[in-house]
Amino acid sequence: MTAHKPGDPTTLNRLYGRSQGRPLRKSQQELVEDLLPKISVPGEGPITSERLFGQDTPLHFEIGFGGGEHMANRADMLPDHGFIGCEPFLNGVVGALTHIRDMHLGNVRLHMGDALEVLSRIPDGALSFAYLLHPDPWPKARHAKRRMMNDGPVNMIAAKLKPGGEFRFGTDHPVYLRHALMIMRRHTDQFEWLAEGPESFQKRPGGWSETRYEAKARKQGHEVWYFRWKRTLA
Repeated sequence: MTAHKPGDPTTLNRLYGRSQGRPLRKSQQELVEDLLPKISVPGEGPITSERLFGQDTPLHFEIGFGGGEHMANRADMLPDHGFIGCEPFLNGVVGALTHIRDMHLGNVRLHMGDALEVLSRIPDGALSFAYLLHPDPWPKARHAKRRMMNDGPVNMIAAKLKPGGEFRFGTDHPVYLRHALMIMRRHTDQFEWLAEGPESFQKRPGGWSETRYEAKARKQGHEVWYFRWKRTLA
């Protein structure tokens, strides 16, 4: 199989869509003005656990954290680990800030904007976990290149994960599901699928908390799929 290189230019795509929905309440605006600057990922330079948290700690990276429920619960569950979350949608960032404040989480850093720009500044082999949960499916074929699950981003995730590190992906969208499995079949030189049978991807694994998007999907009667891949030795 042909080796994939982290610099594949065709799918390291830019952000699409709007960045804000509902107007913010005064208390939410205060979170953005007061708390966000204190826990934001630096705008330039290498991103390491020592720089973010003052010590060498296992690093987790969530791409598009939505309302921040999963990230906050994981951070609360693993207080000695560091979490980096990226989300372009302002209302989602406010949701995460609310969780961070209410749960007194000191092990989370946020970036409002492009996850791939931040990911590119993390040293290779530095991540223990990467998460891509219920991303925008961009269901039309002409928009497939906009999906985060594409060769370029997957190559970059592979480069940043340490051997044995884990990439988790969740979706309730059948078109995205088929696309994601097609992409990951091209990366068996980088990832081992941690599945022993259908139950492995039909039942949420332990330590994987529900997001609001997953709850909404289930309420609408959608099936939800959960995938875990282990980074193989480089």
